[in-house]
Amino acid sequence: MGLFDLFKRQSELEQMYDYDLLESTSERIHMKRLAIQICVNLIARTISQSEFRVKNGKKFIKNELYYRLNVRPNKNQSASQFWQTVIYKLIHDNECLIIKSDSDDLLIADDFYRQEYGLVEDNFKSVTIKNYTYSRTFLMSDVIYLEYDNEDLSKLLNSLYEDYGELFGRLLEYQKYKNQIRSTVDTDDVQSKDPKKREKMQKFINDMYASIKSKAFAIVPQQKGFKYEEHSKPSGSGQTVDDINKITNGFLDQVAKAVGIPPALVHGEMADVEKHTRNFMTFCIDSLLKKIKDEFDGKFFSKQDYLNGNSMDIRRVTYRNMFDVATAVDKLRSSGVANGHELRDELGMEESDDPIHDKYVITKNYSETVEGAAEGGEKE
Repeated sequence: MGLFDLFKRQSELEQMYDYDLLESTSERIHMKRLAIQICVNLIARTISQSEFRVKNGKKFIKNELYYRLNVRPNKNQSASQFWQTVIYKLIHDNECLIIKSDSDDLLIADDFYRQEYGLVEDNFKSVTIKNYTYSRTFLMSDVIYLEYDNEDLSKLLNSLYEDYGELFGRLLEYQKYKNQIRSTVDTDDVQSKDPKKREKMQKFINDMYASIKSKAFAIVPQQKGFKYEEHSKPSGSGQTVDDINKITNGFLDQVAKAVGIPPALVHGEMADVEKHTRNFMTFCIDSLLKKIKDEFDGKFFSKQDYLNGNSMDIRRVTYRNMFDVATAVDKLRSSGVANGHELRDELGMEESDDPIHDKYVITKNYSETVEGAAEGGEKE
């Protein structure tokens, strides 16, 4: 009889496992993906506001290339969308390939294979754009190819996330454990083999769990042979949600530093915001624009054209307007340090046809003292 009782208890246990009494409420937190999105999108949005100008000597011209780079690169993208995609792929994938179609559209490759050589041009095969793959081979001189860094940023971030992610996951699981509602359900109906009866019991359990999760106050009706009891303990001291936020912000800071963004900018801090913005534009945005300018100068202009003064000029967005620097502009103009054209160029304005801007002007306050006159006096 003892052996029979053992078999009976095992049978009851197997039937009890058929009920879905435990429910997983865990969800995956994409801390790494969020940090990359925040940093890369900030850079992409900033560069997408730049103006790509074609310089012919001292004049800026508006031609087909200007239109493609600033208005409509291809039939399906605006210029801002195009450049956001370019910068995102450049930083996230460490490289970006742009080709020119037969209709002069500029297209961003989604996938390609690069064959590298030492003494001759590299070539690109299997260039894929959305659902179309080119059968032809593109030479390096036929495409715009940009590289972000010597080492793939995604590999560095993956290595960094291994440590942060493990710590983040442990803190998150602890918070779930500390605030978890733990309960048990006692039922006498573990030997029932009636499918309808078991289905009815399972539906009652599911409805009970749903009510407890979604409502601040949930009433569980007691039934014969069915008992629900909670065993949760009040949460004590220990790690808090602030600790989880510190881990997330710490990883975000490391990602921001890796791409050249001052961490204070991604956190929205207002203290010394002008200083942080200047560093961001100088060490992050300007370096990326320099990569783009060098590639454009080498692909859109021949060596002789470039030496004759033809080049690309990328005018990035500025965090100041002309009214903020009006006093400085006045000083530079009145002291004869710069003429009107030079100042207009620095302000992002086109050259004027007025010949007055060709002259260097020195006001009386900066002119030399006339011999025999008092300091600061005027010539009779």
